[in-house]
Amino acid sequence: MTDQSLGAKPTAQPTKTLETFENPNKTRDFHIHMEIPEFTCLCPKTGQPDFAVIYLDYIPDQACVELKSLKLYMWSFRDEGCFHEAVTNRILDDLVTATQPKFMRVTAKFFVRGGVFTNVIAEHRKAGWQPQPRVELTQFESQSNIRG
Repeated sequence: MTDQSLGAKPTAQPTKTLETFENPNKTRDFHIHMEIPEFTCLCPKTGQPDFAVIYLDYIPDQACVELKSLKLYMWSFRDEGCFHEAVTNRILDDLVTATQPKFMRVTAKFFVRGGVFTNVIAEHRKAGWQPQPRVELTQFESQSNIRG
């Protein structure tokens, strides 16, 4: 087997840079829902890996987050010691700084550590923004985009 048959060395590297693109419909509030099932960081006390699913829900204003940069950003925490509460709020702060959304919620559902599951939810609302009245439709199911 040759090195070529195994594929090339990946060129992407983790980064804290979040790229954006222009909101394609600034006249309408619309909900963007993302699930990031492979988030990892390190326990700041033991150095052992922590695993989480990060749910990102937001209503954009002028900009949306670009997916490749979001993936590389999430990857950037892999070798960092992070308390669950701190990293969830850091992700929200960085995404809000990059996109300036009308509304954003980051939900981090960490897998068990020491017999305890931890869920952390952090939210941002743009000053003066009010949500439109809710229309009850089916919600995104947990792991709705995961096949298997």
